Amino acid sequence: MARPGGYARSGLSAGRWPALAAAHRSEVPRVPFAIDGVAVGSVAAAHLDALRAWPDWLALDELGVQLVAADRNRALADVNAALRTRGLIHAWRDETYAVLTRLGEPPLALIERASARFWGTLTFGAHANGYVADAAGRPTHLWIARRSLHKATDPGKLDNLVGGGVPFGQTPFETLEREGFEEAGLPAELMRQAVPGGVIELACDIAEGFMHEQVHSFDLRLPAGLTPVNQDGEVAELHCLPVAEAIELAAGDAMTTDAALVTLDFALRHRVLGAAEQADLSARIPALPRAQSAQALSPNQSKL
Repeated sequence: MARPGGYARSGLSAGRWPALAAAHRSEVPRVPFAIDGVAVGSVAAAHLDALRAWPDWLALDELGVQLVAADRNRALADVNAALRTRGLIHAWRDETYAVLTRLGEPPLALIERASARFWGTLTFGAHANGYVADAAGRPTHLWIARRSLHKATDPGKLDNLVGGGVPFGQTPFETLEREGFEEAGLPAELMRQAVPGGVIELACDIAEGFMHEQVHSFDLRLPAGLTPVNQDGEVAELHCLPVAEAIELAAGDAMTTDAALVTLDFALRHRVLGAAEQADLSARIPALPRAQSAQALSPNQSKL
């Protein structure tokens, strides 16, 4: 167990940070999924027979699956509803996600959030490391959430203070602001003080299909006397832990994969790891360029 108030261990040991491998673990055979010749995702090879039910909308050949419907949104909505009935799409959310290849581009289609894992399309997340610092600005504690046991994905796992998927029509920062109140009861004026961190990419098999997601991480410094309070019932509990203890949890398997990597991104940028681990992990974390889109940033931040 880490010492309260101290920093993470200095050495490396086998089995630490399993999230690094999990973020890019892909063993299920998949074929490309394209719209108008643009590769936007992938489909499990085992599901190809199910898709043959819609020959007017979906073309299947040796190159993969191509959406050829004139009304893309309607076609995908009907196909997804049928796939849900067959048990091939799980954890239906009634939330709209865009199908695109880069944040900020016009969407090629709109789909139900849960279907993004079936089609392997790119999604986006926004997470905040809520932390407490000393007078010099050095992080001393991190707020860690435990997901509700009723969550559709990763019930009961540890998570960052704030985190959520970015729906169609919102930027990562707008999602962060909304989730800040829903998950932690934090007002918009406080959430707007969040500072962008790294953008972390995950491309891996999960129970619902294939997760290809770019997670925008933010740092949010909180006053020492402030206690966040969940509002939407999706968080079972919130704890303010010494930074070393929180990092040890992230370095194990107690956290969701994305939350563990967002915590690692925080630890690396604030240099709260031991020297050897800092050097090793700095070269291994699967991060994209920082704040690659100005749409991800808070109103008072410029593009890095």
